[in-house]
Amino acid sequence: MIHLPRGTFLSRTTFLCLLLAFTRMDGLRAQNSIAADTTLIVSLGEAIHRAQQNEPAFAAAVADRKSAGVDQYLAKAALLPTALYHNQILYTQPNGQTNQGGQAGTQPSPIFIANNAVHEYASQASINETIGLKQFAAIHTADANAARSAAELEIARRGLLAAVVSLYYGLANANRKLSLLEEALKESQDFADQTQKRESAREVALADVLKAQLQQQLRQRDLMDATVATAKAKLELGVLLFSDPRTSYETMAPNAPKAIPTRAEMIAAAGASSPEIKSALASMRVADADVLTAKAAYLPDLGLNFTYGIDAPQFARRGDAGVNNLGYSMSATLDIPVWDWFSTQKRVKQSEIRRTVARVTLSAAQRRFVATLEEAYAEAATAHDQLDLLDLNVRTATESLRLTRLRYTAGEATALEVVDAQTTLLTAQTSQADGLSRYESALANLQLLTGTL
Repeated sequence: MIHLPRGTFLSRTTFLCLLLAFTRMDGLRAQNSIAADTTLIVSLGEAIHRAQQNEPAFAAAVADRKSAGVDQYLAKAALLPTALYHNQILYTQPNGQTNQGGQAGTQPSPIFIANNAVHEYASQASINETIGLKQFAAIHTADANAARSAAELEIARRGLLAAVVSLYYGLANANRKLSLLEEALKESQDFADQTQKRESAREVALADVLKAQLQQQLRQRDLMDATVATAKAKLELGVLLFSDPRTSYETMAPNAPKAIPTRAEMIAAAGASSPEIKSALASMRVADADVLTAKAAYLPDLGLNFTYGIDAPQFARRGDAGVNNLGYSMSATLDIPVWDWFSTQKRVKQSEIRRTVARVTLSAAQRRFVATLEEAYAEAATAHDQLDLLDLNVRTATESLRLTRLRYTAGEATALEVVDAQTTLLTAQTSQADGLSRYESALANLQLLTGTL
């Protein structure tokens, strides 16, 4: 309720305006509060989709693939005839004489002997076609470049996926560690309170209180470091996902880890979908096409031309005396290479040298793929086998801390033993979180290699 000083007079309109203003302010506060409480939940699939829209290297790979598709079209279009509609009006100064070259007898002679008449009109449709080995070699080159750009796009996609998965699981691991440190801090605070109560009751020495407080202070520092690490991990992932990396969001809790595929299934799936090998194979095809293009210079090119229209002193279907101005002409040209100072031979040699490098690159890509596949499978298998052991370590450390706290309450254990049990439990829990993150990343890497992610 609004209280006005005595003697203050407000009109009904002014009072209503003030009431509406306060109502509006309350509504804005409520909206801001709701907006502040709203946090975007981002799944791994959505994170990948957002990263593909924001990452410049992936965008460049997509653009290269589209550009290679255009090159394919242009190379194939070069095999087809081209049509041109040519229009020209030409006037040449006469030299004062006449000649018999006109279509209707005598005509003024042009001062330039290269021109046909003083007035000349051309309106012609011209169709041209060039046939040669170079055009077919260009199609092979464009197809190979398109296959290579598609493989490079897949490499870029998988690289981006690997980065997103690593950051996503890294943030999940940071959140898990932050939660563990919060629990560890509560445990240390509880133990510090217990030691203070027992010290006040003259049951333990002051050294126990100091030891518990040191442990509590250590956990506070660890929690502060974990908070900063979590914020940094969220910002790093936010750079890939949002226009503003400070956007408030949370990742979804990861599901239970999937089972690792068998080695035979992995090899079969990976061998058919390796973009690195596909890229190397496409590069080999490009090198073969370059050799073919270089050798094409040894062979002649056949040029064909068909022209239909008007090229006469009058812009009309018929000239003076009924002469027909509308007609056509055809030509065929065969250019046979004879001598170029061994330039073609050197270009062929140069392309063969590059093809040798492409072969070596292909062999290296195949060897590297086999090694990467074995390393990834060994990493995933080891990480999977350690999950049960890490879980057992956590259960053992939890039980050890519980028993140690009971023994300390009964006066049978020292504060040092309790602190050591707390440290052991936190170490086991942290190792379990790291082990789970390691297996998730290793399994995602296997899925990338097999093309299932």
